[in-house]
Amino acid sequence: MYKLGEHFKVNYENGIAREEAIIQGEKYRITILTERLVRFEYSEDGIFENRPTKLVWNRNFEVPEFQVKEDEKYLELTTKYFKISYIKERKYYGGRLNPTSNLKVELLNSDRFWYYGHPEVRNLGIPKNKLANKRGKYDFERGLFSAEGFASINDSESQIISENGVIIERKNKNIDIYLFMYLNDFQLCLQDYYNLTGFPALVPRYALGNWWSRNESYEDQSLKDLIDEFDHQEIPISIVLLNEEWHLNQYEKTENLKTGFTFNKENFKEPYEMISYLHSKGIRVGLNINPTQGIYPYEEYYENVKKYLAPDEQGIIPFNALEPKFIDVYLKMMIHPLDAIDVDFYWVDTNPNINKLNTFILNHYHFYDMKRNYKRRPMILSNNAGVAPHRYPVLYSGKTLVDWKTLKLIPFFNGSASNGGVTWWSHDIGGYYKGIEDNELYTRFVQLGVFSPILKFGSEKGKYYKREPWLWSIKTYAIVKDYLKLRHRLIPYLYSEAYKYHKEGKLIVEPIYHRYKEMYDDVLYRNQYYFGSEFFISPITTTKNYIMNRVIHKFYIPDGIWYDFVTGKKFPGGRSYVSFFRDQDYPVFVKAGAIIPLSNDDNLFDTTPPKNMEIQIFPGRSNTYKLYEDDGMSDLYNKGFYIKTNIDYNYLPNNHTVIIRAIEGKSEIIPKFRNYKVIFRNTKQAEEVITFVNDGQITNRHYTEGPDFIVEVDDVTTLGQLTINCKGKDIEIEAIRLINDDIEGIISDLTIETEMKERIDAVIFAEIPMKKKRIAVRRLKNKGLDQKFVRLFLKLLEYIEQV
Repeated sequence: MYKLGEHFKVNYENGIAREEAIIQGEKYRITILTERLVRFEYSEDGIFENRPTKLVWNRNFEVPEFQVKEDEKYLELTTKYFKISYIKERKYYGGRLNPTSNLKVELLNSDRFWYYGHPEVRNLGIPKNKLANKRGKYDFERGLFSAEGFASINDSESQIISENGVIIERKNKNIDIYLFMYLNDFQLCLQDYYNLTGFPALVPRYALGNWWSRNESYEDQSLKDLIDEFDHQEIPISIVLLNEEWHLNQYEKTENLKTGFTFNKENFKEPYEMISYLHSKGIRVGLNINPTQGIYPYEEYYENVKKYLAPDEQGIIPFNALEPKFIDVYLKMMIHPLDAIDVDFYWVDTNPNINKLNTFILNHYHFYDMKRNYKRRPMILSNNAGVAPHRYPVLYSGKTLVDWKTLKLIPFFNGSASNGGVTWWSHDIGGYYKGIEDNELYTRFVQLGVFSPILKFGSEKGKYYKREPWLWSIKTYAIVKDYLKLRHRLIPYLYSEAYKYHKEGKLIVEPIYHRYKEMYDDVLYRNQYYFGSEFFISPITTTKNYIMNRVIHKFYIPDGIWYDFVTGKKFPGGRSYVSFFRDQDYPVFVKAGAIIPLSNDDNLFDTTPPKNMEIQIFPGRSNTYKLYEDDGMSDLYNKGFYIKTNIDYNYLPNNHTVIIRAIEGKSEIIPKFRNYKVIFRNTKQAEEVITFVNDGQITNRHYTEGPDFIVEVDDVTTLGQLTINCKGKDIEIEAIRLINDDIEGIISDLTIETEMKERIDAVIFAEIPMKKKRIAVRRLKNKGLDQKFVRLFLKLLEYIEQV
């Protein structure tokens, strides 16, 4: 068999389950992998599969507790979560797994059960592939999250990964099914799934910044001008992703071929110098590639490839994903030369609708090929091949339409992806093509992107597709600029959450219906999601009321106390609200005691661990946040080169203490000394502020800024312990959100005479019954109030009545 590199090998020993977990008959094998996960196999020839498959790489789990009752005809297995009943010697079925007769798995502490062939109709599904060209809907396939508390995966036809890392066909026709019986413990189900298939990859730190990609024929000067303009406008960017026209693409009479691996020297005279320039700015570089059309004679290394692979009669070397020699030659002679000039990652742009296996193979080999160099952490942008996509970040949702329907789909799409344990989906900010370019739509796309796993700009070629923020109105430009800067400032938080996803399987995007199942059927709320451990987002996906110049937005706040991230207004949870959001506002909430680490550095394009760090802390309860940092670029973190820092917040109404201390890792990973700006949100001036580094007291600067109390300390060792203690009476500012404040803001902004505003105010806030208020509002028409404003305030009274 053809040998690929060592970095493609899968650990074969891990594919073999422990004998103590296996109950086996002549034609069946049952493996209890965890208290929640069981494998069912049936084989006519009694030969079972121990090799890793495309999906399943590990079956070597710790043996869980389970009980067995067995005789010649009957088998019963019981764990904490399920009970298996199997009639193994019924002659009519020959011991075969059967939908209605000889196999039943009961979900304990419920009235539900699973059987072979169960339709699993209450499985909430995952997005099948793309958002592209979908107006208001997209296709689903079965995921792991189910209202019934169980889900199965059929691995019977999955290809095998050989010891050399080559993907080969599975010869046997065995039944091979994995059943997850988790009841309400979906997080534990995910951990089982990741242990089975491989944990999510840790993306490079730069992936969490702002991506730039347009289907333009950039060249040296135009690309430099673009980056200089981002710099001039003070808008951060972390990735430039070159689309289809960076490479040679013409052969004989054929133009605009998608395949190509040689830079077009008319556009990029010295590709290495171009990439070095971008790297010097702190920007990483990705290239769009699609080898499925084959390797053409215009490639720089074509003659070398021809020594190993035979061309067809047209001189084209055909693409063959199932031939390991082709994969080996393709990677070494087409991709490695691009690696040599410091390309950071690739956009593997194949179409799974044409051939899903080809897409999987290319995603798999491209990602693991990057592991040969520990200095470059693997990442690809790719289409979803449907097999363990969490292993191959990042996924691309395709060429979406520019419209509100696309925007409305994205949060539900991302939440549904979490039903299968996938986080790293990217969507083109603003939509990719067609539609109408609109200030409000563009703004809402950017705001959603800031609080999404990946923020990627992208569009079709054409000067009227406006993705550059400075091409929009002054108001839109200012709002979008602030949000894009916020995204880069959030990288310390986002990267820590990415690490938890990679190491512990904790979702970055968790839809509200994971915790409140009834919300799935409520279209008002099911788009809402938790964003990491501290944030809760209620996306705006509808247009505003143009009379009041605000979006009327209804949202649900989960149990507990939550705060508006920007204003600090307090929202008691467990109930719904109506608010009125201006273009610059977005429904982003943090829980009581939330700790949000942000970068405070001035360098726009730098995504490395910051020298200057801001930590925002919200009152209400004690909390600990684990900040994770490494170099963000390499795989050295697997060898212990990282720093974990605990940020402990001890809350008392009259005493706040923050302790920042490194708890694990090695030095030289992050700046030796750091300047901290700790912002206590909704907090009054403290009477006394004491700061220590280790056991020594140090000076600090402290002051109030609006409703917040700020403490700054400089040159603090990042491997020591910083303690900040603030004392005072009734330090916390209540800041309860009042709908009256919202209404006053609306009245203030309306284009009506000031005297009329006073009359409206007197009616709206009068201590009279609601019925009389409505009558009084209607009478204002006789005083000159336009009918459209009368209708507006009658509607507002309805919202006030609901509060």
